[in-house]
Amino acid sequence: MNTPELRKKCADQLTEAADRANQLSAFTGLDGFVDEIVHVVDKRDSAESFQRVPSILKLADRIKAAGGKSTNIELVVQRTKLGGNGPILANALSSFGLKVVYLGALGYPTIHPVFANFTQHAEVHSIAEPGHTDALEFEDGKLMFGKTTQLQDINWKNISERFGLERLSVQFSNADLVAFVNWTMIPYMTEIWEALLRELCPTLTGRRRTMFFDLADPEKRLLNDISRALEYIVRFQEHFDVILGLNEKEAFALVEVLGIQTRPGTPDGLSELARDLIKTLEISTLVIHPVRYALAASNEKVDLVEGPHVAKPLITTGAGDHFNSGFCLGKLLGFDNELSVLTGVTTSGYYVRSAKSPTISDLVEMLSEWPSQ
Repeated sequence: MNTPELRKKCADQLTEAADRANQLSAFTGLDGFVDEIVHVVDKRDSAESFQRVPSILKLADRIKAAGGKSTNIELVVQRTKLGGNGPILANALSSFGLKVVYLGALGYPTIHPVFANFTQHAEVHSIAEPGHTDALEFEDGKLMFGKTTQLQDINWKNISERFGLERLSVQFSNADLVAFVNWTMIPYMTEIWEALLRELCPTLTGRRRTMFFDLADPEKRLLNDISRALEYIVRFQEHFDVILGLNEKEAFALVEVLGIQTRPGTPDGLSELARDLIKTLEISTLVIHPVRYALAASNEKVDLVEGPHVAKPLITTGAGDHFNSGFCLGKLLGFDNELSVLTGVTTSGYYVRSAKSPTISDLVEMLSEWPSQ
C-alpha cells in the first residue's frame, strides 16, 4: 500500500513535472476564516507552562462531570492563522507553484491582516468578512468551534456585484482546476452552484477540466439539503471531471443520505464504501482520507495508500485540505489515482509535521527520506 518503489516513482514523476505545475491555474473559493489553534489546559504548572488535555475523550469526561454544577475550562491560543477550507487549499496549491485566483470571505471592504501573506502568493478577491474558528487540537483529533454568520454574505448577488459576472466567467471557464469548497458552512453555496450551472456551464467550450468539491462535515445540515447538494455536484460532471473529497466521517454521513449499505470503518470496508459511492454518484473520482491512509475510487477501482502517520502532530487543522491540494496536484499533472493519493498523503504529512505548506521539492525530499513514524 506504500512501498519504497512507489515513493521513488512518485518522486521521479513530481521532479519531471515540477515545471509544468507553474503553468497550471486554479480558481478557488469561497469561504474564509481566522483560525485560532487552541490547547485546553489540564493542569497549570506555572504562569508560563501547563499540561494540556491530551484527548477529546478526556475533555468530554470533564464536561460530563460538570453537568448540573458548571466548571471553568482554560483555553490557550497557540497560533493565529488563515483558515477555511478554501484559503488553506488555495494557499497549499500556490506553494506548489500554481497560479491561484481566490474568491471568498477574507474581509470586506478591507482584507483581514491574517491573509496578508496569502495575498502575496495568489490573486485574491474578497466579498465578505471572514468567519472565526477556535480549533481545539488534541492528540486524537480536533474540535472546531466556528462563528459563521458572516458567511451569509457569500451569495450570488454579492458575487455578481462585488466580483462581477464577467470576471467570474473568465476564471470559471479557463482555470485548470475549479474548487468551491466548504459547502456546510456557506448557507447559500447550493444556490451558487445552481446559478453556475444555469448561467455559466452552458457556455463552456474547449477542453474538459477538473472541478473539486468537499462538503466539510455536513452533520449539522438536513438530509434533504445534503441530498440536493449532491445532485448539483453530480450535474457538474457533464461539464467537468468531478472529484468529491471526503474524510471518514463524511463518507459515512453519505450512507444515510444515499441509502446505500453501511460498511465497517476498516481499509477494506471503506474501499467497498468508496465503490458503492462512486457507482451511485457517477462522478469521475471519489476520495476518502482517514487519518492513517487515504483511498481514491474511479470506475469502481480503488487505490489505497498509507500515509506517514505521526503520533503527536504539530498541527492538524488544515491537514485534510492539504491532502486535497496534493491529490488535485497529482490529478492535474496526469498522475493515476495511486500516485495522486500518495502525493496527497505526503502533502498532509509534511504539513502536520511542520505547520507549513510544502513545495514540490519538499514533497520529493519527503518521499525520498520517508519518516519512520
